[in-house]
Amino acid sequence: MAKLTKIETKLHLEAVELLTQDHLSEDEKDFVLAHWQESANHVNGQAGAFFTPLDLAYDFALDVGNGRVIDLCAGIGTLALAKWRRQAYDRSNGAAPVDIVCVEINPAYVAIGQKIVPEATWICASIFDLPDLGHFDYAMANPPFGNLTTDGAAPRYTGAGFEYKVIDIAAELADFGTFIIPQGSCPFTYSGKSDYREVETAKYGRFQDQTGITLEPGIGVDTSYYCNQWHGVSPVIEIVTADFTERTRTTASASEGAGTLEAGTQGVLELEFAA
Repeated sequence: MAKLTKIETKLHLEAVELLTQDHLSEDEKDFVLAHWQESANHVNGQAGAFFTPLDLAYDFALDVGNGRVIDLCAGIGTLALAKWRRQAYDRSNGAAPVDIVCVEINPAYVAIGQKIVPEATWICASIFDLPDLGHFDYAMANPPFGNLTTDGAAPRYTGAGFEYKVIDIAAELADFGTFIIPQGSCPFTYSGKSDYREVETAKYGRFQDQTGITLEPGIGVDTSYYCNQWHGVSPVIEIVTADFTERTRTTASASEGAGTLEAGTQGVLELEFAA
């Protein structure tokens, strides 16, 4: 648990008091997200978990479309709230409300998230042990970073990077994905740099080889602008997007090509399709 300043402690306690209410106003939600300190009662550094600054979440939401959206490792709902608010204009013009499902393993976070985004469906569960939730249009996440020990496994990725495990799981659930991950896990650098550059790293190469997933920069947000808005950390991160349907088409095409070469051979080739 982090040592908070007197001002941080005072504001955190005010946020805790607000959360005793059954319902929060929009201003009260903003206050809680700004001042409820995730490290006050939980050792978040060990879990690699820190909540997204709300202003960054608004930019993040520009890369997330409508329809059915699943938020993996949802925390207390910052990304979900930003997505819900971003869609307000569409709803005012007759669009169907975005259907958000938030998955979070920490029950204390779920209890808060239900007050921050009551419009969402909240599920307290591990992402490695999800019930059948059906298919989604978009997956999103600011997952814990780094080599974390977990009880579950990703569908294809066998490395230790937790952010990659989340993306691999998301590929089984949705057509597209948007994620916050460490800059060192990306195939590019942009935030805090003078220009955009593609980079090659062994760990990303392993992830891509095992999963067939390519990570892209989306609309291109310089996340360094928000580095001082995190609680207790200043992570160097990027927002990445993925087209999971492209992975499915590539895998299917490769399998069909192999099938042509092996005509007449049965029980050798299997087609892999996203859920």
